[in-house]
Amino acid sequence: MTEAPAPAAGIAAATEQAHVLAQALPFLRRYAGATVVVKYGGHAMGEEHLARQFGHDIALLKQVGINPVIVHGGGPQINAMLKRLAIQSTFIDGLRVTDAAMVEVVEMVLAGTVNKYVAGLITSAGALAVGICGKDGGMIRAKKAERKKAGTDEAIDLGFVGEPTAVDVRVIHALTGGGLVPVIAPVGVGADGQTYNINADTVAAAVAGALNATRLLMLTDVPGVLDKDRNLIESLTLGEVQDRIADGTITGGMIPKVECCVEAVRQGVKGAVILDGRVPHACLLELFTEAGPGTLIRR
Repeated sequence: MTEAPAPAAGIAAATEQAHVLAQALPFLRRYAGATVVVKYGGHAMGEEHLARQFGHDIALLKQVGINPVIVHGGGPQINAMLKRLAIQSTFIDGLRVTDAAMVEVVEMVLAGTVNKYVAGLITSAGALAVGICGKDGGMIRAKKAERKKAGTDEAIDLGFVGEPTAVDVRVIHALTGGGLVPVIAPVGVGADGQTYNINADTVAAAVAGALNATRLLMLTDVPGVLDKDRNLIESLTLGEVQDRIADGTITGGMIPKVECCVEAVRQGVKGAVILDGRVPHACLLELFTEAGPGTLIRR
């Protein structure tokens, strides 16, 4: 009995991946046994072919001896569920104001639907992924986020929005040591057991720092950090990041993203990269080619 031929799309994907790997051989030794934290979200998560490709690439990293750890977002999925439930969202400085009713929805979507979807992408591609959230094993300890109105000392109450205070890596090490890929939803727990919604970029940086990761890859929907002529900046030191913020090169929503990368590097991560998750095989290209597609932030 002969096997049915593989779908053309699957053959094309395998051929493309093999081409990337052919260029990758000199880099495999560099990352052998290394921990790479990947923040996954945005448009790459929403487009099915990119999502499947992401799953295959993460599975491949595990198969060649790298330890990938995934932290995912889920803003669009949360928005869709809140709309279905007729719950209105309010944002302050890019953070979702989260009341008691909303935090239940956030946890349901992030730690449930999205978390298992991302884990399933990787498992179906040939690696074993396990979906968890920051509350599991008390992994991500959090406190209430504190913000003030711009230019004032007036506090802003964001509700159950949190910031990580500590990351207990034992659960992560237990999974990676057992040959599994951890997929982490950015939900944390306070000292009193309260659930907190935490920005996924912030969680990814905290996890990468706690793991002393070799790389933090922040997948987004822009090419990376751009200069004033809209050209990609390939590399920035910590000092250069502050200079680019001060001179207005880095603005808006890119500021908190680069600040997360800076914090990760300060905590011991060897390099943090902001790159476009819509680029085919973005993670593989960043790790296994000389000039990756994103912006590397380093000491």
